Amino acid sequence: MTGMGANTITENSNRVQWDNQGPFWLFGYGSLIFKADFPYLEKRVAYIQGWERRFWQGSHDHRGTEEAPGRVVTLTEVDQAVCYGMAYRIVPDILEHLDYREKNGYLRFETTLVFSDHTRDRGLVYIATPDNQAFLGPATEAEIARQISRSAGPSGRNRDYLIELAAALRSISVDDAHVFEIERQCN
Repeated sequence: MTGMGANTITENSNRVQWDNQGPFWLFGYGSLIFKADFPYLEKRVAYIQGWERRFWQGSHDHRGTEEAPGRVVTLTEVDQAVCYGMAYRIVPDILEHLDYREKNGYLRFETTLVFSDHTRDRGLVYIATPDNQAFLGPATEAEIARQISRSAGPSGRNRDYLIELAAALRSISVDDAHVFEIERQCN
């Protein structure tokens, strides 16, 4: 599939087509919560069901290098799990930017978002699945914290990503034991 140095831009342009539609929702659960570097029409706290946020994806293009990849979050399927994040109402033109930003193994998937007023809408989420070559998989929070503490890449220190994500989750009143334990281990 995609490798370290390869990317998912072309594959994503052929997945989950939104081009002929009006605005739609994008669900962010990692850096998209704290770094929305694209225009949006609206943003709301939301969650998706059946997914858990995990620091299991390697980052050699943003928060690490080919030789020493950092770790960033992806989603893993877990029955009954709920993953909170931020939903952005965007227009289809933004997909080109997002496909580039999320090119390191992340693929577009359609999902159902649930908002605080219990309304639902369909949207798009980027997930790095276990079959992409940058996927690092499970490790203990202590091992993940050690790797994050020593990694840095073109977008900065991996530790900064972790700290900004933890702060963003707190700002929307989300308690994420995995993220917060890794943050504790990094201090």
